[in-house]
Amino acid sequence: MTLPAGWTARRPTLDDVPAILAVVHAADTFAIGHPDFDADDVTASLTAPFFDPTRDSWLAVDPDGTVVGWATVDNPTGVGREFVEVYVDPVRAATVRAPLLARQLDRVAERAAERGLPSLTVRCTVSAPERDWERDLRAAGFTRAKRYVRMSRPLADLPDEPAAPPGVRVRPVRPDDEADLREFHRIHESAFADTPDHEPLPYDRWRARIGDLTAWDEWLVAEVDGVPAGALQSSDQALDQQEGWVKKLSVLSAYRRRGVGAALLRRAFARYAAKGRRSAGLGVDLTNPTAPLSLYESVGLRETLWTDMYERVVPAAGV
Repeated sequence: MTLPAGWTARRPTLDDVPAILAVVHAADTFAIGHPDFDADDVTASLTAPFFDPTRDSWLAVDPDGTVVGWATVDNPTGVGREFVEVYVDPVRAATVRAPLLARQLDRVAERAAERGLPSLTVRCTVSAPERDWERDLRAAGFTRAKRYVRMSRPLADLPDEPAAPPGVRVRPVRPDDEADLREFHRIHESAFADTPDHEPLPYDRWRARIGDLTAWDEWLVAEVDGVPAGALQSSDQALDQQEGWVKKLSVLSAYRRRGVGAALLRRAFARYAAKGRRSAGLGVDLTNPTAPLSLYESVGLRETLWTDMYERVVPAAGV
């Protein structure tokens, strides 16, 4: 599968960050209604572990020399499945998405061989307006695996935080306490251990990935009778929308349905509101049997959009 006549493909460099960002902003605005990336995100992607921009990424360039498409492989842990992202200017370059996808699938086949695996599972996301992209994926052998729902609530009318249930205390994680961070990590790993698609991440690698944060007060631990039982990890991924984002909410199975999750969410919402955020949001994997939709709705969260995850198995090169 080739690019249109007169169009070319080349590898990206850090000098291309502004051009890539323009493409991503156009693609995201079409798909979800607003930009969802900044220049630091593009730079982080091009310099990520387990990623080589000279082998794992392509730019599509139109006859005028303008970058109109960017394809990349994402695997932040270096294990498990691969994620392929193909961003294009939806007005000027929709037809280059399928050729870029084909190049990335060839590269995933090589990556599988390099890892000594017989195949790798590849995933791509599709938002509601991206019907052409969905057709491209189906034509390339992808099928829908699951649906994610994004939920949000305004913070302008946030009621006063109610008292936590008896025996429940919510506090920030202690970033200078190695034992507390390990407990925070353990709660997430234990709570998600039996959910579909969970890929365990050892503590040392998790700690290296989160780096040095400045918003530790948004990372919360819930104790029940003094025992750590739940954890909430926030993210700054929606700050450009003035939205506080709950990246992970975890409650150990023995402590579920006791108000722990609601207490964590309400404390997080209060933190976000105190910092001037306009809304709070999170994403829900509808295939997760423990996804507490009724809990999220009880604290004022409502569905705002959905994203489908498509996947296919790519045999290793040479297999």
